[in-house]
Amino acid sequence: MKDRVALMLAAFWWGSLTTIGFLVVPMLFARLGNPSVAGNFAGQLFEAQSWIAIGCGLILLIHFRAKADDRMSGPAMTAIFFILGALLLALLQQYAVAPRILARENLKLWHAVGSGMYLVQWVCVGVLLWRMGERKPG
Repeated sequence: MKDRVALMLAAFWWGSLTTIGFLVVPMLFARLGNPSVAGNFAGQLFEAQSWIAIGCGLILLIHFRAKADDRMSGPAMTAIFFILGALLLALLQQYAVAPRILARENLKLWHAVGSGMYLVQWVCVGVLLWRMGERKPG
């Protein structure tokens, strides 16, 4: 049962990253017509996404730490690596990159950095979800 809940959390995390980053935010910029208004909404959505990442990531860390043996090797360690990577990226985006974008400080650079970090976070959570979804023999 705990494994299924963890799988659903990983799916929620990856699905929210996918929906916000690759569907909703591009639609905001395409439909609203005013980049300032779209950017404001996008920033609020990315902040909410960061809280989703923090919540899901911490619960998944607890789950996989409980599953890991004392040596911290194998699939649980790999999962912890991907979770920590994705969590670190989410925190850096929210507290290091987003303030620079809001301040319009070298906007092009920080927007590119934030987009790259979002993509890598999406890949980390996607790999985690893929590995968690593998069927175990038996």
